[in-house]
Amino acid sequence: MRRLTGALTGDGQAARVVPPTGFTAWLTVFTAAAMAFLAVFALALSFSAGRLADRWGEALARTATLRIAAPEGQVAAQTEAALRILEQTPGVAATRALTDAERRALLAPWFGPDLPVERLPIPQLIEITEEGEGFDPQGLRLRLAAEVPAAVLDDHTRWRRPLVQAADRLRALGWAAIALIGGAMAAMVTLAAQAALAANAQVIQVLRLVGARDAYIARAFTRRFTLRALGGAALGAAAGTGAVAALPREGAEGFLTALGFAGVEWATPLAVPALAAVVAWAATRTAARRTLRGLD
Repeated sequence: MRRLTGALTGDGQAARVVPPTGFTAWLTVFTAAAMAFLAVFALALSFSAGRLADRWGEALARTATLRIAAPEGQVAAQTEAALRILEQTPGVAATRALTDAERRALLAPWFGPDLPVERLPIPQLIEITEEGEGFDPQGLRLRLAAEVPAAVLDDHTRWRRPLVQAADRLRALGWAAIALIGGAMAAMVTLAAQAALAANAQVIQVLRLVGARDAYIARAFTRRFTLRALGGAALGAAAGTGAVAALPREGAEGFLTALGFAGVEWATPLAVPALAAVVAWAATRTAARRTLRGLD
């Protein structure tokens, strides 16, 4: 970190050995800006995936469903027995048997709104809301099997597990994208630095003749390219943050409408230019030393 700070605040006169304009300057600035823009979206993807999965998982974790598929004449009796058992179960905050209208609404996306629920052997559904540490699903299943044989308990475990796995994979994908972006930026900055060094080979030879050390020349290139990357990344991060802020936040609930930052997450794009400067400093420093050795 001390070396990086020195590269940014070092001898500004030494940077005159680096051409202030040309394709290497624009290449470095453009690459840093583009990579920073993409990095901001990768961060937004990672954070949003985690929040969405946490919200869905929490909603499913606090609820369960009891399905009663009994013969027509036994549905009411077994429903009352199940509700009585649930009221006596520790960890159950509330229970409610779904009405015909609610069951029709659940099936409407597949069968339409005019489904005759009362004429079809559709199971009775009971919605369970948990409290505290929740209930013991295995113990409740054993009691239901003895007293309400037609009841099937779904504690939403099979729904939560894929959500957690999907969240982990999306978060990993976001961080992998950031790593790839950093690698691509390092490669482009390295190429630009090597091109600038090769274009100034004669200037470097003259500097050596008048007593300039290779460390002095390398610092000059490192400082100039680090500042270019820092400036370009700042522009790209600002544009990326503005684009994320402009994404829709109202309308249908879904992943795209939830894509963005929340709370302190809005401060994370501020770290992107600093990380870009670190990558540019390391890449340019390595490229400069390697190229200067090749000019001997």
